[in-house]
Amino acid sequence: MAKLYFNYSSMNAGKTTVLLQSAHNYRERGMHPLLFTPKLDDRYGSGLIKSRIGLQAKATIFRREDDLYEFTRAQLEQQNIHCVLVDEAQFLSREQVFQLTEVVDRLSIPVLCFGLRTDFQGELFEGSTHLLAWADELTEIKTICHTGRKATMVVRVDDEGYALKEGAQVEIGGNERYVSVSRAEFKKVFYGGQRIKFIEPVEGDGSDDDLADDERGGQSLL
Repeated sequence: MAKLYFNYSSMNAGKTTVLLQSAHNYRERGMHPLLFTPKLDDRYGSGLIKSRIGLQAKATIFRREDDLYEFTRAQLEQQNIHCVLVDEAQFLSREQVFQLTEVVDRLSIPVLCFGLRTDFQGELFEGSTHLLAWADELTEIKTICHTGRKATMVVRVDDEGYALKEGAQVEIGGNERYVSVSRAEFKKVFYGGQRIKFIEPVEGDGSDDDLADDERGGQSLL
């Protein structure tokens, strides 16, 4: 039976890697996954999902006004869809989360969503709020804070490593802007004014790039 899954974590836990590996597993078995990525996350180019270890795949761009149920239903008229995968699912609207429940309940297609749970102020994102409420299964993808504790929160920092307490909820960035921390460390940095420890970049060997060669997709709902 199809289900709605929400796989959530802090940043740098490997959510996108798991998504891309799932997509590869479906294609390897001759099945067709449908990948969605938000328009506003264009760090690697429009309509591209890319992990920190080099895996990547093209995906269908969605905007807040797009109907994900109707788009998926239309795709079924062209080919069978065996799974829907949503990257950066925290950026979904409440209505789009409902649409994804319709994909599961009316089209019997499993939907796997991957995203953050909370923003830089420790507040839930709109998409995450309703995925936590409506998903059939919740899975935490774990990562660690520089203190060695499990990281469950994200802090947005300035160039000096001090927490930014105000600003728009959505501001696209990577390790230079966001750091994953434990709740205890979040309180020290966000409320206590302590300086954060930045993550040092790790050079990859490119050994996982071969998955990128056979990915397909890359379209917009427009």
